[in-house]
Amino acid sequence: MAVICVPVMIAPERGKQALDAVLGVLTGEFGWLYLWFAVAVFGFLVWLACSRYGRVKFGDPDDKPEFSTLSWMSMIFTAAIGGGIMYWGVIEWAYYYNDPPMGMAPGSVEAAHWSATYPLFHWGFTAWGLFCLPALALAYVYHVRKQRTLRLSDACRGVIGDRADGWLGRLIDVLFIFGLVGAAGTSLGLEVPVVSDGLATLTPLSKGVPLDIAVVVIWTVLFGASVFLGLQKGLKRLADFNVWLAFALGAFILVAGPTVFMLDTFTNSAGILLQNFVEMSFYTDPVGGSGFEEEWTIFYWGWWISYAPFVGLFVAKISKGRTIRGMIAGMCLAGSAGCWLAFTLLGNTGLYYEIKNMVPVADIVASQGDTAGIMATLTNLPLGTVVLTIFVALVIVFLATTLDSSAYTMAAVASREMPRGSDPARWHRVFWAVVLAGVSLVLMYVGGLEALQTLSIITAFPLIFVLGVVLVSFYRWLKADHGPAVPKSVPENPAQEGTIPPPESDEPEPLTTSTSAH
Repeated sequence: MAVICVPVMIAPERGKQALDAVLGVLTGEFGWLYLWFAVAVFGFLVWLACSRYGRVKFGDPDDKPEFSTLSWMSMIFTAAIGGGIMYWGVIEWAYYYNDPPMGMAPGSVEAAHWSATYPLFHWGFTAWGLFCLPALALAYVYHVRKQRTLRLSDACRGVIGDRADGWLGRLIDVLFIFGLVGAAGTSLGLEVPVVSDGLATLTPLSKGVPLDIAVVVIWTVLFGASVFLGLQKGLKRLADFNVWLAFALGAFILVAGPTVFMLDTFTNSAGILLQNFVEMSFYTDPVGGSGFEEEWTIFYWGWWISYAPFVGLFVAKISKGRTIRGMIAGMCLAGSAGCWLAFTLLGNTGLYYEIKNMVPVADIVASQGDTAGIMATLTNLPLGTVVLTIFVALVIVFLATTLDSSAYTMAAVASREMPRGSDPARWHRVFWAVVLAGVSLVLMYVGGLEALQTLSIITAFPLIFVLGVVLVSFYRWLKADHGPAVPKSVPENPAQEGTIPPPESDEPEPLTTSTSAH
C-alpha cells in the first residue's frame, strides 16, 4: 500500500501528470485493443453458452447451489456494481447530452436519444462479459479441478502450468491486488461526497472534511463487521437487504415519477442499442477525433477489466453447483437488466426534467458537478426528502457490500492455502477492510484519487493479456475434460438426461448437470 500512497503524497501533481501521460499513450495508441478484446470476450461467452459445454456444472454431479438464485444474484450485483450504478445511474446521461458522440449537436433531440442509450451499452452485455470470463475459469479450476487456492494465477494454469506457483503467478496476483485497491478505493472516494452532501441536505450537519471522515469510518465499521461475520451471516444478508430496498425505491419512482416517459425512453433506447451494437462496440472516430470513445468506452472497458479479476474470484467462490450456461445468463443477462433498470428509473427521470424545462440537470452537472446534479434530480421527485434518504442508505450499503467482497477476495488471494469450503481468517479480512479505507482517505485528501483512478485503468492494460491467457486456459480445460465442443459422434440415447457424451479419447468421465437450480 505504501507503493501507492507514498509517491502520491510526496508529489501528487507530478505523479498525476506521469500517469495521465501513460494513459494518453494507452488510449491513443492502443484504444483499439480494448475494443477488440471486449468484443472477443463477449463473442466467446455467446458461443460457450450455446455449446455443449454450457451444461457443465461447477462441482460434483450431485452438488446443489449454496445460495438461492436471488441471494446469489444479489451478491454478484452488489459486489460487481456497488454504489457506482446509483451514482452514474442518475447523471451519466447528462455528459452524453452535453457532449454527444458521432457529431451530434449538444442538447438536440438526437443527443437526447443517444444519451439514454449509451449508458445501457457501457453497463450492458459487454461489461458483464468481462466480469464473467474470469468467474467461469476460476469457478471451474476451484470446484471442478479442485484447486486448493483461489487466485487469478490459478485460472492461468492451463497455459502457464506450474509457473503459477512461481514468480509469474505472483506477478499476476500482484497486478490483481494493485488494480483492485485502485478500483475499490476510487469507488469509495467517488461516493463519499454523494453521501456527505445527502446527509448535509437532510440534517443540520455541514459539508466538509470531518463529515467525509465520519462517513468513511461508518462505512469501515459496516463492511468490516460484515466481513468479520463471513459470507452467510454478513455479506449475504447485507446484499439481500440492499436489493429489496432498491426494489422498493425503484417501484416508488416508477409509480410516482414520469412513468410513461421512462418506459417509452427505455424502449426507444433498447431499439437503438440493438440496431447499433456493432457500431458502438467498434466506434473510434479516427477522422472526427472527438475523443468520445477514449473518454468513455475505452475508459469503461478498462475500468471493468481492472475490476474483472476481483468479481471473478468472488463469484467463483459462491457459485458451487451452478452451470456454465447458468452463470453466463445470470451475469450477462440478469446483471445487465439490473443496470438498465437503474438507468431507466433514475437517468430517464433526470432526462425528463431536462427536456421539460423543470430542472436544468445537464447544466447543473456541467457547472456545479455530479453531486449537485444528483441532489437536484432526487429532491424534485415526489416525497423528495424520503427518496433522498433511501438513496443515501442504498449508496452506503451498496458500497459496503462491494468493499466487503473486495476485502474478502483480497484476503483469499493473500492466503497461502484456504481449505475447501472455508473462509479466509477473520483478522485477515478485517485487515484488508481497514487497508481499503485507509488508502481511500489518504488519497482523497492529498489530491491523488484521480491519479489512482487513472492508475487502475493503466493496470487494466496488462490484465488484457492475463485475461487472454485465462480464456485460452479455460478452453483447454474444457476440451481436455469433456472433448471437443462438437464431438465426432453423439450416442442416440445418452445414458442420462443432461449428460455430456464422452469424447472418443481416454479423457476423464464427463460431469452431469442439473437444471433444477435454475
